[in-house]
Amino acid sequence: MTIVPKHYKATLRLYETQKAIGLIKNVFQVKLCAALHLKRVTAPLFVDPATGLNDDLNGVERPVGFDVPAVGKEAQVVHSLAKWKRLALHNYEFFVGNGLITDMNAIRRDEELDNLHSIYVDQWDWEKVIDRSMRNEEYLKGTVCRIVSAICGTLDELKCQFSDLETELCREVFFVTAQELEDRWPKLTPKERENAIVKEHKTVFIQKIGGKLKSGERHDGRAPDYDDWELNGDLLFWHQTLGVALEISSMGIRVDSESLNRQLQEAKCDYRRELPFHQMLLKGELPLTIGGGIGQSRLCMLLLGKAHIGEVQASLWDEETIRVCKENHIVLL
Repeated sequence: MTIVPKHYKATLRLYETQKAIGLIKNVFQVKLCAALHLKRVTAPLFVDPATGLNDDLNGVERPVGFDVPAVGKEAQVVHSLAKWKRLALHNYEFFVGNGLITDMNAIRRDEELDNLHSIYVDQWDWEKVIDRSMRNEEYLKGTVCRIVSAICGTLDELKCQFSDLETELCREVFFVTAQELEDRWPKLTPKERENAIVKEHKTVFIQKIGGKLKSGERHDGRAPDYDDWELNGDLLFWHQTLGVALEISSMGIRVDSESLNRQLQEAKCDYRRELPFHQMLLKGELPLTIGGGIGQSRLCMLLLGKAHIGEVQASLWDEETIRVCKENHIVLL
């Protein structure tokens, strides 16, 4: 369902919006690379599912697949590059403290469409080599703060060129666990808890997502074979235009052999142990890493104060969405 904010009018016209999107994507990547010591690499649009490199997200989304007669195999459009990045760091011989960044484009065919969700996903995917001493909450929090600083710095430069923008972001990050949110608001849904805490603190990192809470429910789904569920989280900002929490990034310190074993068992995915990627992980042949994805369209939507993600990306929309947006002067690309 499309939400139309009362008296909404886009601050920037269509031409200015395109110019601003280009500025955001260029400036933020430079700032993020400097903050996290990242180098740009080229990434695949599709992978061989037999390698175990594709991400199954919440475990229910269907990947887009197609046959490749020239090689006699099936291919899958990536859901994310979480696993591929870690293998790439190994193959490219990156060393501790340095990492990679790339553009990730995906198709989420089963996504429910609304102001924040599209079947087209575009994000910066990044991954960085760490050592055993960095696999802790303090290092995770420090990385989150550097990402927030890069986002806020990008907004500063954006507003220098587009002075009519009224977007304001909080640079101070409030850290909270998914269990703490359930303890505080046991009767609310996970999404309602997110809105409540982000409305209160504006910039929030929700930690420890994936495992079951005391209620027996999960705050949100996470694949068991990339994030360590004790050392991960979601970064959310308050989106003033819509009056909701907007998730900009899902990230975390990745599984080592111990946490992979535990999470595969909990998720009842023991069959994955036989896949090539998982074999390398269990044998300790891949580097320890931290990484995540940062939504490009989501970030543009946040910084530009847009009411609908279709205002900053070209995608497919149902007739009802198109009608509502047209009637309310929300211009879909």
